[in-house]
Amino acid sequence: MALSPNIESLFAKHTELAGSLSTADELNLKYYKGLQTLTHIGLAVPPNLRQFEAVLNWNRVAVDSIAQRQKVKSFILPGEAEANVVLQENWAANNLDSESALLHKDVLIYGRGFVCVGANEEDPKHPLVTVESPRELTALVDSRNRRISSALRLYGGTADDPEPVYATLYLPNSTAWYERVSGAWAESDRDDHNLGRVPIVMFLNRRLTGEWAGETEMADVIPHVEIVGRTLLNMQVAGETIAIPRRFVAGLSQGDFVGQDGKPLPVWEAYQGAIWATGNSDAKFGQFDGADLKNFHDTIKMQAENVSSVTGLPLRYLGQNSVNPAAEGAIRADESRLVLNVEDKNSTIGDGWAWVQGIVERFRTGEWPLANQIKTEWFDPGTPTFAQKADALTKLHGGGPILSREGTWDELGFSEPRKAKERAYWDAENADPYLASLADKDVAADGIAIPATIGD
Repeated sequence: MALSPNIESLFAKHTELAGSLSTADELNLKYYKGLQTLTHIGLAVPPNLRQFEAVLNWNRVAVDSIAQRQKVKSFILPGEAEANVVLQENWAANNLDSESALLHKDVLIYGRGFVCVGANEEDPKHPLVTVESPRELTALVDSRNRRISSALRLYGGTADDPEPVYATLYLPNSTAWYERVSGAWAESDRDDHNLGRVPIVMFLNRRLTGEWAGETEMADVIPHVEIVGRTLLNMQVAGETIAIPRRFVAGLSQGDFVGQDGKPLPVWEAYQGAIWATGNSDAKFGQFDGADLKNFHDTIKMQAENVSSVTGLPLRYLGQNSVNPAAEGAIRADESRLVLNVEDKNSTIGDGWAWVQGIVERFRTGEWPLANQIKTEWFDPGTPTFAQKADALTKLHGGGPILSREGTWDELGFSEPRKAKERAYWDAENADPYLASLADKDVAADGIAIPATIGD
């Protein structure tokens, strides 16, 4: 069946959008993997030496340093004070502790990422939540409602023939599957779900007002990585040519370079000989100093400082270690810009995950919750300084107290399963006279009374 004019128009818009993004996506992936081809002016290094190119992959450092700190802790529904157990269960059922890391990395590499929610025929109580490749999906957005109006997934191509052979079109009230037959798209299946919304959420990095496009986190790093790559190549060439000290001898002829057997020495053996000696009294030996490569080292250090200034990454992340390992407080101060950057990204990505959970609730209950009021909680993105935090929280909990036991657990970053386990430990201590007596001794020794009830 031929496509209707409206569907054909949507295909054309999405295909054009996919084409405009594909070149940048391919290049960004190469930059993340350190597989890019370095650009050269062509003056210092002959083309036949380009095989010695090396990439100092700060692009991966810039991406992974942020993604590794983006850990979702829990979700809280509107009107509730504690993490919602059902949403946490569905999160675990879809392995989203690990899958969410893929989404966060996609957003940082390509500037955008997608999550799709669908019915789970095998387990209706747990809707499917899948992270989709931004290289296959495109989305058109209704700016007024800040919602996706349509999304198209193109896939099935091969390395020899990248032309996609399958497509999935997501609309607010239906999802349709298409197959390319004789060069034209034909509908092969359809699901009229009548959700009223496209079951896909798009995540964007560094979005600006009026735009529905993201930017790779590597944008500010790539120019400096290119400079360092060329510097490393030039340094290798210099190390092979002018950095090795050169020896010279004057007053000798070629016939003087002979071995004990009277045969001429090979050039390399004569050059590398540990001791040069001759019976020619007019001969003079000497050595030229090798070239100093410090200018290359200084260039790399300067570029590391530039990357640190534009990303907020500590210099030690870029291989510039000039002091002994810093103390905990110094580490926190050194990472302050990085942590603020992660927290800023978490605020927008958290809204996206809240929308995902809103769609999950719609599939599960048949009703739309106030998805934009679902709160996403994150683990602290700062480098853990557990001793300092535990000491401060012990004072806040036992010295007033200012914080409850449960509030202290939240500040320590305990997950909901961990808090449930601690509650069970407390109940066991209260039920066992021997354990309770040990707890009383600890309190007497420390001078801190920790309430045993949850509602303290």
